[in-house]
Amino acid sequence: MKAAILAIGTELLIGQTIDTNSAWIGEQVTSLGVTITQSLAIPDDKPVMIQAIKRLTRDVQYLFVTGGLGPTRDDITKDALAETLGVEMRYDQATYDRIVTYFTRRGLALSHLHKEQCYFPIGTQLLENTMGTAPGMLMKYNDCSIISMPGVPYEMKEIMSRHVLPLLRADQRSITYSQRTIHTAGIAESSVADRIADTLTILPPSLEIAYLPTLGTVKVRVSNRGPQSEAIVEDAVSRLTDQLQPYVYGYDGLQIQEAVQRLMIESNLTLSTAESCTGGYISHLITSTPGSSAYYQGSIIAYSNRLKESLLKVNAKTIQDHGAVSEQVVKEMVKGCIEALGTDIAIAASGIAGPTGGTEAKPVGTVYLCIGNKERQIVRKFGLNKNRIINIRYSSRAALIMLRKFLLDQ
Repeated sequence: MKAAILAIGTELLIGQTIDTNSAWIGEQVTSLGVTITQSLAIPDDKPVMIQAIKRLTRDVQYLFVTGGLGPTRDDITKDALAETLGVEMRYDQATYDRIVTYFTRRGLALSHLHKEQCYFPIGTQLLENTMGTAPGMLMKYNDCSIISMPGVPYEMKEIMSRHVLPLLRADQRSITYSQRTIHTAGIAESSVADRIADTLTILPPSLEIAYLPTLGTVKVRVSNRGPQSEAIVEDAVSRLTDQLQPYVYGYDGLQIQEAVQRLMIESNLTLSTAESCTGGYISHLITSTPGSSAYYQGSIIAYSNRLKESLLKVNAKTIQDHGAVSEQVVKEMVKGCIEALGTDIAIAASGIAGPTGGTEAKPVGTVYLCIGNKERQIVRKFGLNKNRIINIRYSSRAALIMLRKFLLDQ
């Protein structure tokens, strides 16, 4: 089964908005055995939209369209779809009633433009959107099912998850495909490939293996198309996991913070964080997982030396002798955090996120991370690049990877 993705919005082309929708849709539907043949971004231009819809629907069974369903004048996706299908637009009172309820519950003023939002191409099946005002739409064009959804990511994901993915799962043409993803942390992509090279030579040739490195982790995607795909993939995942231990922390959609949470709860341990250069991003990752309150107590964001000394009891002479970005300081930050917040383990981060503030001895991207308890602390020094946001995100994920290793080594 083949599909294409069409992302509509001039903002995608001029860099004002990053198209994360197409990546998410591609990942979700590929896991169900759908082959994405094309992914295209186009402006809010009706002739361009009509041309793209006609071209992309020629050789696929599904076309996923995002964007252009709002109430403003540049939202013309429905008009383009109606013209492509050769049908008129029809007003849907039920949609307007839902919009009125949506705005009333939130105490928001309703615009006359929202009434215009309730016109849809005749023959459209509406897909309820509980996260916003614009419903998704399902329609047929020749032999292709067109699924049009809002461009707001959380609205698109809700419609995909509730309506579209179940539809694809029920399509019997996708049952001959299976896919799993092995997540590793603390090992380089080349080392992952070396470890599993011999195993790959004895696996079925129909298997496809892909390596996906990102911010300190490497994913290995294992997929197979054809008879007995599920059994073939499961056997391969089992064999590859054996070769990649102890670096495997989970499978498929599992995040590193979820893997850490499981270990912390199983160990009946509590955690706190002392953050400087990461500015609370480690805490953000931890608390993004439901249930984190079962082990995570809180954080002290001591950005200044004054707060490192007063809140975390870092010795002023330690900072004077070694600098705030040093192994000695992050060790004292861990001990002070444990003392202040009463936890079993703490994470500490101090560094130069950039783009300024570096020196010859400690250039931008120098980061020290420490994980420890009262008796034992481990420290790693990182020399990262000069992108501030990447430095922060990489350091935060690296801290969780270090925490996982700390727990496994106990």
